[in-house]
Amino acid sequence: MPETKAHKSGYVAIIGKPNAGKSTLMNYILGAKISITTHKAQTTRHQIVGIFSDEDTQIIFLDTPGVISPKYELQKAMMKTVERARSDADVILFIHDPMDKHPTDDVIELIKSINKPVYLVVNKMDVANEEKARESAEEIEAKLKIRSTHYVSATAGTGVKELMEDIRSSLLPGPPFYPKEDLSEHPVRFFVSELIREQIFLQFHQEIPYSCTVEIASYDADVDIDRILADIIVNQKSQKGMLIGKGGSAIKELGIEARKSIEEFIGKQVYLELHVKVREKWREKENWVRNLGYGK
Repeated sequence: MPETKAHKSGYVAIIGKPNAGKSTLMNYILGAKISITTHKAQTTRHQIVGIFSDEDTQIIFLDTPGVISPKYELQKAMMKTVERARSDADVILFIHDPMDKHPTDDVIELIKSINKPVYLVVNKMDVANEEKARESAEEIEAKLKIRSTHYVSATAGTGVKELMEDIRSSLLPGPPFYPKEDLSEHPVRFFVSELIREQIFLQFHQEIPYSCTVEIASYDADVDIDRILADIIVNQKSQKGMLIGKGGSAIKELGIEARKSIEEFIGKQVYLELHVKVREKWREKENWVRNLGYGK
């Protein structure tokens, strides 16, 4: 009889600066969009748990918000999720954008304090200059104990297969933690709120997206249609008018696009109703940040 491979499992934290491509990489690995990605920095607020399973492996990915210096309660809660990934992970993936002109010192200091195997993943190789990418990788390798370096494109998928094989080689034998068909431990309503929030990032500019969060007030799943009522929470009164738009035009457009992405995600028809509510300075109030699900 042929020898069967021992089943391996483990937790992998994806750490890096805002906008380095952490969420894009995880979405590519899982073959499904479970983490919102926009061109704006700091889109990810929660630690998104993504689950990769094949016949003899299960890898639990912890996608963390970009490493930042906290300025208010929401950011403090975001950084708690980075700390949690640091304690839970078996392996660290340090995602680096070689075109980022700003130093990566915050991330390097954080990773220095973690006694776990670190893989350096130099991302965006579909658009980066190869020579400059290798130079910036060498600078990081001089400062950190790196297990191995991978040059990938999370968008195109280049180099991802080799990275996954390398990760697997460092995991210990163990049973799966979740059913093999699961992609995440988050419920569907969590992803619905994230998809609505993604549309706010895509359609609005400046401070608006960073001042909003989304609460699912009700979610009624029926055989052929899911009825969803969602509240968009804003930080101050003036933002409410901007989100609604003249004659309700902005919120209508937001609803149309969010409904499309939710239908694509859950694979059925959706009725979506959006309301905007003001919670003055919610980001700066610890109890509001906690009530809205951050930093738990």
